[in-house]
Amino acid sequence: MRRAPMVPSRRPEGIRWLRSDGMPNFSDRIYRHEGDAKLLAKRPVYTTTKTDTILGAAEEMARRNVRALPVVRPNTDILEGMLTAMDIVNYFGGGELYNIVVNRHKGNVYSALLKEHVASIMNPNPVYVTIHDKLDKILETMVLKGVGVLPVVMDDGFLWGIITEHDLVMVLAEKKVGRKVEEVMTSQVIAIDSTATIKQAVETMVKYGIRRLPILEDNKVWGMITAKDIVRLIGSHDIFRFIETGNIEEVLSAPVKLAGLSGYTTISPDADVGDAATLMKEKGVSSLLVVDDGGIRGIITERDLLYALATLSSK
Repeated sequence: MRRAPMVPSRRPEGIRWLRSDGMPNFSDRIYRHEGDAKLLAKRPVYTTTKTDTILGAAEEMARRNVRALPVVRPNTDILEGMLTAMDIVNYFGGGELYNIVVNRHKGNVYSALLKEHVASIMNPNPVYVTIHDKLDKILETMVLKGVGVLPVVMDDGFLWGIITEHDLVMVLAEKKVGRKVEEVMTSQVIAIDSTATIKQAVETMVKYGIRRLPILEDNKVWGMITAKDIVRLIGSHDIFRFIETGNIEEVLSAPVKLAGLSGYTTISPDADVGDAATLMKEKGVSSLLVVDDGGIRGIITERDLLYALATLSSK
């Protein structure tokens, strides 16, 4: 496969699905799907609290295989914030939150994971929907706010459930929808070489606001590294295999392949969007590399699918 092109900037999520007035261009099929947030939300919800340690939150994410945890008030389940895998990636060397590790913990990974609390890196103003919100409102919130996980709260602020991009893709997907993958994929793929370090991978994720990076070896795709892989590295305690002195740079300087996973799932650009949704479900993945004649044409994610399905014209 030829090398995936690196790009200087990234298309803002959802921008191509907006009308000229800046609102989502939903089709009427959205309004024909019954169900509000209370019915669509998944329960029970895995949560964390402000006082949980960073390591404790990563352990919960890894154990539950989720990329976000609502932050709730202990013993009340009142929503107080949101912690995502990207927040942990940012803290773990990817962005400005890494300054906490460097300045407060002097780069000591044990101190940074065991003594720092969720409150330091969570979003204290989470985007959410209420149990009364309909599907169009849920989708509009995801598109305009650029989020893929939404807590659902009751009128008193108590957490009811959670809705993800994956959940909505499964609701909207049909076997065939009459739109090709190449029409909705992202054609400029941001990738990283297998000789890069974990530090370079997390910095790239934060810089471009992406959760996944194909890993290239000899200009061919070797596998993928995602934000969830970084969380798993921490939450599974695999991180401690790289530690001798306790300095976090020992982990961050390790090859990216040690945190990523080999293998990946592909789809043809000519395939139907509905087939892409089915393949993601069958393989348990949130993205597909789009390949043609042995070369990478693009990447399609659950978010791409969701926006495409939400704006699909009725036949």
